[in-house]
Amino acid sequence: MELRARDTAVAQFFRSSKVWVVDYTYDGHPRRWLKALPRQADARADIAAHLEDLYGTRARLLAVREATPDEETQYIRGDLPKNVFCPTGRAPAARRDR
Repeated sequence: MELRARDTAVAQFFRSSKVWVVDYTYDGHPRRWLKALPRQADARADIAAHLEDLYGTRARLLAVREATPDEETQYIRGDLPKNVFCPTGRAPAARRDR
């Protein structure tokens, strides 16, 4: 029963949110995130503050734009490519098994 309540909460959040594409640099290297935020959020300001909290001056925000329908679908399904050089990235499952 608890799982259903959590799934419902997640579904409600996605219905009331937008997915944003965030381009930034980390120690001079290009990075990209897709991030869901509430529709009424100031995405650029929220993401800039989040990057500052995580990385301080090591990150520089380049651009924030609304995701295309294809990007949003990939984000929801978890089908986006992983960047193993990103501090939050993980190697594909096939590589971890080696």
